[in-house]
Amino acid sequence: INRLSSALIRTSTKCINALDALRSLKDGLDQHPSITKEEKERLLNFISVARQEYDEIAKKEIQKAFVYSYEESAKVLFDNYLDNIEAYCNSTKLKDPITDEEVSPDEKLMRSIEEQIGVSENAKKSFREEILLRLSSYARKGRKFDYTSHERLREAVEKKLFADLKDVVKITTSTKTPDAEQLKRINGVSAKLISEYDYCPVCANELLKYVGSLLNR
Repeated sequence: INRLSSALIRTSTKCINALDALRSLKDGLDQHPSITKEEKERLLNFISVARQEYDEIAKKEIQKAFVYSYEESAKVLFDNYLDNIEAYCNSTKLKDPITDEEVSPDEKLMRSIEEQIGVSENAKKSFREEILLRLSSYARKGRKFDYTSHERLREAVEKKLFADLKDVVKITTSTKTPDAEQLKRINGVSAKLISEYDYCPVCANELLKYVGSLLNR
């Protein structure tokens, strides 16, 4: 509590986030002469682990917010995946939208999505069949099946899209002079963080900048 208070009373601080708390905890260790060297190292290790976990959480939060701003792209990726797994499971061909020729299911596309959530080569067939069964179940009940209807598939689509957009995210979050399009994306992501994930405007902006620095490492 004392360390959080110390973080709050810093000049120009409007609010504190997880990084502020971790930094303050780390700085506070030097102010306790009674802590042994071994104990200090142990506590520093805990702080380091917490920082690593926070980094992953921060990237996931930005990932979700960015994917939301590219929701149409997520839908297209999802539809392509569904078309391909349906052809794969039914041992049929797909029609190329440009040449109108019959083509085999795009294994590279399917695996690029499935690998995002650790679906192995041996498990891919059962995973694809599971998705089609869920799709069929939704259809029978008159419900719409989209990429958010299956938790693991949603995660896979978001991770794949985020991986594809990584350079865009990196540039957008780290640029000091964003152009009109980048500014639009930043504002959209910030608005999503505020409305859906309960960030305040200050913390949303700090998170964007921090994740930008992480992606540039």
